[in-house]
Amino acid sequence: MSRAIALVDGNSFYCSCERVFDPRLTGVPVIVLSNNDGCAIARTAEAKALGIKMGAPYFLIRDLCRREKVRVFSSNYALYGDMSARTNAVYRSFAPDVEIYSIDESFLDLSDVRERDRVALARDLRSTVRRWTGIPTCVGIGPTKTLAKLANHIAKSVPELGGVCDLSDEAERALWLVGIPVGEVWGVGRASLSKLQALGVDTVADLRDLDPRPARKALTVVGERIIHELRGRACLALELVPARRKGCAVTRSFSSRITERAVLEQAVAAHATRLGEKLRRDGLATDQVTVFYHTSEHDRGDPMRSVSTVVHLPEATNDSLALIRAVRLGVARTWREPAGAPWRYSKAGVITTDLVPLTDGPRALFGALDRERGGALMAAMDACNARFGRGSVVPARAGLVAKRTWSTKFEMRTPRYTTRLAEVPTVCAENTQA
Repeated sequence: MSRAIALVDGNSFYCSCERVFDPRLTGVPVIVLSNNDGCAIARTAEAKALGIKMGAPYFLIRDLCRREKVRVFSSNYALYGDMSARTNAVYRSFAPDVEIYSIDESFLDLSDVRERDRVALARDLRSTVRRWTGIPTCVGIGPTKTLAKLANHIAKSVPELGGVCDLSDEAERALWLVGIPVGEVWGVGRASLSKLQALGVDTVADLRDLDPRPARKALTVVGERIIHELRGRACLALELVPARRKGCAVTRSFSSRITERAVLEQAVAAHATRLGEKLRRDGLATDQVTVFYHTSEHDRGDPMRSVSTVVHLPEATNDSLALIRAVRLGVARTWREPAGAPWRYSKAGVITTDLVPLTDGPRALFGALDRERGGALMAAMDACNARFGRGSVVPARAGLVAKRTWSTKFEMRTPRYTTRLAEVPTVCAENTQA
């Protein structure tokens, strides 16, 4: 049988998750905001029709939202992550091989399904996902990942297709590609788009017919792969086993500006704690961390400052306490007291690269960490947080979660319906007998 890849995408996924638990939102314009309730990162079709753009700052559209009765929500990542896991569980009942590409997109291998049955299977999949999870989806099918992604775009854009588009047939595919702007191709960004337009490429069909050699010169090997994928030659395999991460970062914008060193140290210590959790989850470790913090370019009239420094550890570790010591050292190295008005820091982060498996990392000859004792302590802390919720147990340097004045704002967040027992919806039966 011919190769067939399907891309299943949750429609306005964050907004759809909110609608699952509040049917009153159906048909109503809904948006979900980024951290600190900053920008619109998810919009329903009704919100898009009002002219709300992706990434629009909330303070600029607040009046529009009030006037048009747009329902606005803070990000509820615990809910969205759990709903994503539920949809992928349904996908695995339809296809043996599933690659989770993002929180709302997954590639499925449908090569074992007969070509004439693929659309029917996709429609059944959409119906099952909607019935079992409440999430609406669209399905794009093609012989390559790039064509599957393009088919998904068509499925969303053309209501007559019923949410499913199959580009497996070359002749039918050619008819679609002529009318689609080249900017809709997966992997063609803003910079690439300008280069392609300079070469006279305006549609997807133009890109498909382009000589791969000038494409490689203008867009590197990525552009050449895109052309081959558009011609039906697979260059990208399904990644069924996630690649080992090479780096990790924890960065946050503050809900209020920070001017004191002690508060900044607490913030980066909290970031280092979270970094350690991520590394332990994957069995990885690091021997260096980059600490940064900076003011905001939007604070007009305020003095500007941006700081970044690398701190080396004696050996690779994922112990949160060791990471906290390192990031606090980074702040100590770079903190300066201003001569005039204080710097008002808006964001800080901890970044690490060159990760290695903890068991493979070389041990230090001097200043070696007590891995046995530290590992037992971190395991106990992780177990408590897994049972009682993240942040239940934290190092003192990171501060109590409830008392962090700088923490990210989620002022309009809905309950975490599926992951917190105390926030599970309650259903009451009305007594109609009088």
